Amino acid sequence: MGEYAGLGEVAGKRILVRSDLNVPLKDGVIGDDGRIRASVPTIKALADAGARVVVMAHLGRPDGSPDPAYSLAPVAARLGELLGAPVAFATDTVGDSAKETVAGLADGQVAVLENVRFNAGETSKDEAVRGAFADELAALGDAFVSDGFGVVHRKQASVYDVALRLPHAEGGLVAAEIDVLRRLTDSPERPYAVVLGGSKVSDKLGVIDNLLEKADTLLIGGGMVFTFLKAQGHEVGKSLLEEDQIPTVLDYLERAKASGVEIVLPTDIVVADSFGDEASARVVPADAIPAASLGLDIGPESGAAFAAAVRGARTVFWNGPMGVFEQPAFAEGTRAVAEALTEVDGLSVVGGGDSAAAVRALGFDDHQFGHISTGGGASLEYLEGKELPGITVLGA
Repeated sequence: MGEYAGLGEVAGKRILVRSDLNVPLKDGVIGDDGRIRASVPTIKALADAGARVVVMAHLGRPDGSPDPAYSLAPVAARLGELLGAPVAFATDTVGDSAKETVAGLADGQVAVLENVRFNAGETSKDEAVRGAFADELAALGDAFVSDGFGVVHRKQASVYDVALRLPHAEGGLVAAEIDVLRRLTDSPERPYAVVLGGSKVSDKLGVIDNLLEKADTLLIGGGMVFTFLKAQGHEVGKSLLEEDQIPTVLDYLERAKASGVEIVLPTDIVVADSFGDEASARVVPADAIPAASLGLDIGPESGAAFAAAVRGARTVFWNGPMGVFEQPAFAEGTRAVAEALTEVDGLSVVGGGDSAAAVRALGFDDHQFGHISTGGGASLEYLEGKELPGITVLGA
């Protein structure tokens, strides 16, 4: 009936697909189905080609044993709605239900296995333990397709070890993610602006270090900005601060100056007397944060400046919100950056994780951006120049 890239004819074959279905879930209700929607094209392409598609995925951190709060059952139901076809669900990972469910598939049908992290072998550091689980997973398939970009930086059984045991190929989502990341790192179109936010400088050290050699402008917001401001000698009040990172930040500022890379910091900050205290929210100069206050967003002047820098770039990568976007009083900096990204004449990339959640929570549509990554951690590690085990294994 059809072929799939790198695997040849897949009709009638059992194809194990590692997807990323790790969505926010509370009391069985999915908060954001973006990752499920992103997984659909590859699953549908295989099903349309006549494959018997067996989807593997994880949800949350259930600590190696079954936990109903992390069941993939609601996710499987949503996947079926998006595919417009029934999706079978196995109530275990490699046990009787999994074997019976897979055996019952006809050509073109889809099944989802229960959360692979319900088995301790999935995340084990012991290669023998992890390998034993991978053996059982591999027995359910004839070939493997890696399409869970959000986990390719993890050396885990369903991501790495299964690929060693079966003929394998990249899924469409993983291929698209890697293509975009290569465009960000290999001769990006200039001007190239990188917007970094989120809570901690330490989470972005490798990215800053690597992109100082590649970007034209680094715009710093979010909680991490206060370590930069402190490094410049400014009062940051009760704002989030990583004192131990100040020497590293000073080094970045010096390196950027020497190499001609512009690091842009906010000139104004939205502060409050306590976290969540919207009533006391007010704007102050970035170099005059009151000792009793904490910064929770970049200010309107900074939002406008960041937006102008983004609009003026031909390549933009953004990872990390500018403030506590979940609260309206501290969401405007993130909104300003997101709005500007929709107007970029070139490549605009939202780097997954909290950034992707923010643009959706603020009412933006995925199609307004050049690319929304499904893997925040994987994207950052790639941009740091790290090897991603789930990608390198596909060349094995």
